[in-house]
Amino acid sequence: METSKRRSQRDYTLTFKLSVVDQVEKGELSYKEAQERYGIQGKTTVLTWLRKHGRQDWSPGTYIGSPRMGSMPDKKRPLTPEQRIKELEQQLALSNQKAQFFEAVVDVLKNDYGLSVGKKAYRQVLAQKRIQNLSISRACQFMGISRQAYYKRNRADATRLVLDQKVADFVQQKRQRQPRLGTRKLHHLLHCQPQLELQVGRDRLFSILRERRLLVARKRAYHKTTDSHHRFRRHPNLLKPGPDQVVPTGPEQVWVADITYLPTREGVAYLSLVTDAFSRKIVGYHVHESLHTESVVQALRRAVSQRQTTQPLIHHSDRGSQYCSGMYQELHAKHGIRCSMTDGYDCYQNALAERVNGILKTELLLERPHDLTQAKKMVSESISIYNSERPHQSLKYKTPDAMHRALG
Repeated sequence: METSKRRSQRDYTLTFKLSVVDQVEKGELSYKEAQERYGIQGKTTVLTWLRKHGRQDWSPGTYIGSPRMGSMPDKKRPLTPEQRIKELEQQLALSNQKAQFFEAVVDVLKNDYGLSVGKKAYRQVLAQKRIQNLSISRACQFMGISRQAYYKRNRADATRLVLDQKVADFVQQKRQRQPRLGTRKLHHLLHCQPQLELQVGRDRLFSILRERRLLVARKRAYHKTTDSHHRFRRHPNLLKPGPDQVVPTGPEQVWVADITYLPTREGVAYLSLVTDAFSRKIVGYHVHESLHTESVVQALRRAVSQRQTTQPLIHHSDRGSQYCSGMYQELHAKHGIRCSMTDGYDCYQNALAERVNGILKTELLLERPHDLTQAKKMVSESISIYNSERPHQSLKYKTPDAMHRALG
């Protein structure tokens, strides 16, 4: 109510004065807001009315403010019942708005993202007693479930935790011999032993291992052991995709060979491997200190000595000087073995041999041997585990030994 005429105290009725005082003391307006809203002239007019007609202490020196503006009332000046009711109503409205907001968030997560946040979290809230004096009955009422359903779910969770721990113990037992055995192979081993009653799904097994930080992290390392710059003859790739590609249908038809780097604490060692391309069995190996052909050829001699058939055999390798050398080729000719080699420097054309190297070094040979003698012992143990215990996904989770015997 704006006016240009100057007013005095007599121009305001007592009813108007008491109404303004009541609104200020209830916290609906501050005395300055009342002055602006009703066009009351004089900076201290409303304050004078408060001191004269108010039920609170408005004497000079006391705090003058509005609870509605977020200030704390003075201990010497307690709130009136009307102010307290107003304050509680505001707090209730704020709490209701907050509850509605979080309910809307939960609904969006449930309907748009498929996440059942409430049911997954409310049991944890109750277990941790985050809300004082909140009974289980009241919490179940909030969640729209019965107390029976709550306790039934708790029992199921307890049973599941026991089973999860048994599965984790089984995994740790298996990894004592195969420290980096993968989750899919562990899942197969669990189902191969029904007497243990540890059958869980693949995804759940991943979750169990992830929660306990038992998933195997990938490791990548590369050391060049192939020297393709030499004067020896390079043989064609008989396994290359095409009309003349050779595809093994049984063991001892195609062998793949490679050399891998094996560090020791005293220096460097090398591991030469010969693997059956069909059964994935390591049929020959040799640990040596140098890349000389005399050392590399020992793996092939070992494989040939254990050969059980006389059917045609192909030996596939990279173009390393050891495999192209006269000594190695003479051994091929002596035993009627055809030679096949990769084209250029494409390691993927000898992927199976590279894969076997990786399995041994990233899953079994995890500790660095002290010297060559210790390296030979560790390699022998690792190859025994690889051939007889480690299931292969490509072999429908059979071991190389089992595959070799079944079709040999």
